[in-house]
Amino acid sequence: MYVPAHFAADDDAVQELLASHGAADLITMTPDGLLATMLPFIHDPERNVLLGHLARNNEQWKQPVVGDALVIMRGPDAYISPAWYASKREHGRVVPTWNYITAHVYGTLTVHDDPAWVEDVVRRLSDRHETGREEPWSVDDAPAKYISGQLRAIVGVELTIKRIEAKFKLSQNRPEADIDGVIEGLHTAGQDATADAVAQARLTVELKRRGE
Repeated sequence: MYVPAHFAADDDAVQELLASHGAADLITMTPDGLLATMLPFIHDPERNVLLGHLARNNEQWKQPVVGDALVIMRGPDAYISPAWYASKREHGRVVPTWNYITAHVYGTLTVHDDPAWVEDVVRRLSDRHETGREEPWSVDDAPAKYISGQLRAIVGVELTIKRIEAKFKLSQNRPEADIDGVIEGLHTAGQDATADAVAQARLTVELKRRGE
C-alpha cells in the first residue's frame, strides 16, 4: 500500500483500529485464484492474532493459501468536498478527495475445525459487540442444543500477524484553515466519525510537533 509519510499511522493508532474495527475483508490467494469474505474479527494483542469464523459451506477455508493471507480493516471514511477548504476561496487550486482509515494486515492463516475453539471465539465476538447495550445478548441466552448446531455450521480462522501496513488519510497535508473547514463540513454532512478522526489526527500531529 502506498503510504505517504504524512498519512502514516503510529503503533498506538493501529492498535486502536485493531481493537475497535467492525467487519473486515479476509483475502486469500489459492491455486484457483483469489477468494474473499467479509467477516468480523477479534484481535488478541497478547498472541498478536486475529480470530474469526467462516461458514462451513464457504469454499475459502477449504482451499490452501498460497503465501500470506490478507485482512483489510477499515475505520471511518468520507468524501471531502473542495468547497469546504478555505483555500478554494483564496486561489481555487483544490480538488475533491477521500479521507479514510485502513490497515492491511498480513499473516499466516490457520483453520480451526473444533467446536470448542469456535465457541470461544463466538463468545468473545458477541461479548465485545454486545457490551454497553441495555439488554446485551449472550450465547447462553439461546438453547444449548441450538448453539451446538450453529457451531457445527462454522469453522474458525486465525491469522497470525506478520506485518501491518496502515494508512490514516485525514487531511494532515492541508493547511489549518482547510482542516477546520473539513471538520465542519463533515459534521454538517452527518459524517461525525470521520470528522472526529480528522480532529484527532490534527491533535496527534500537533503533539508530535511539540515533542509530547
